[in-house]
Parts: sequence; C-alpha cells; structure tokens
Amino acid sequence: MPPADTAGVRIDKWLWAARFYKIRSMAADAVKGGHVWLNGTRAKPAKHVQIGDALSIQKDQIQIELVVTGLAEKRGSATVAQGLYEETPQSIERRLALAEQHRLHAASSPAPDKRPDKRNRRQIIQFKSK
Repeated sequence: MPPADTAGVRIDKWLWAARFYKIRSMAADAVKGGHVWLNGTRAKPAKHVQIGDALSIQKDQIQIELVVTGLAEKRGSATVAQGLYEETPQSIERRLALAEQHRLHAASSPAPDKRPDKRNRRQIIQFKSK
C-alpha cells in the first residue's frame, strides 16, 4: 500500500480522523447525503483527499469551508486533528455571526427558572385546552 501522503486518504476516513464526525459511518453517511463537497463538486465516501484540497461541510445549520493541510487515516488527539485543516476566514466569520445570532435569540426568549409544579402544569393544560 502506498504511503498516505502521496495517494491521499479516503474522505470519510479523513473527516473522522479530523474529528468532524464521531463515527466513520456517520462521516460516510454525510458524504453520501451530499453534505460534503470536495473542490466544488459533490464527493463520494471513497474519494481521496489530498493536501491543498478545498472542502465544504454542512453540519446542522453551519457551513464550514476549509483547506486540507494534513492527512491522517487514524483518529488522533484533538490537537493533532486541528492541524489537519485550516478554516477559511469567511467560514469563521459566518460561524461566529451565526453563534452571535443564536446567543441573541436565546437571550430574547429566556427559559423559566424551574419546571412547573403539578398545580402550574394543570393550569397550563387548562389554558391550552380553551
């Protein structure tokens, strides 16, 4: 088998090793579902990633754009995983703006201090049924 640096690494293995997904099968499912784009085209799980490739990953509501700076087939520590890619400045800016938007939304609709007790639950049910 050729060294990982020259032949590249399967995209699902790389996403798992870079800690974007907890399980490799989740990474493969995300790639199959069209949530991962490699160099502007939709990728398949067996597609090989090389250093310098541009990846676009859609996770939940977040669109992450990054450039591959390292290859790994095995999952390592979080610090090693962070060295495998570099996120683009536009992606960081979008992610921080979305986090700020979520923070403001949470502040505008505060949660109650505690759960309703039995009497309050009955009042809520009675109010909703009217």
